[in-house]
Amino acid sequence: MTVYLDDWCQRARLGPVDDVWSHLVADSDEELHAFAIRLGMKRAWFQCHERRPYQAHYDVPERLRADALEQGAVSITWRQIGRMMRDRRTGAPGSVVPRAY
Repeated sequence: MTVYLDDWCQRARLGPVDDVWSHLVADSDEELHAFAIRLGMKRAWFQCHERRPYQAHYDVPERLRADALEQGAVSITWRQIGRMMRDRRTGAPGSVVPRAY
């Protein structure tokens, strides 16, 4: 299983945090949650909508980017993550659709 971190790098304010954000996704929700916990992220920050479970992710602030990569996240482009989510949505061969919680 693999955890991926895209290069989106969008400035935004999420709650009290004003930072530059990227997306963290994985081949399974279980792996994604375990990795996020190791980064010190809260489960409440997990984003998964019932109608779009293929878009399950965590938003990662820039300050955690280096840690995520050091811990084994694979750096991919935002276009690659978009294709990955499209493949999950359409059920393309080899794609994994995360379960909604």
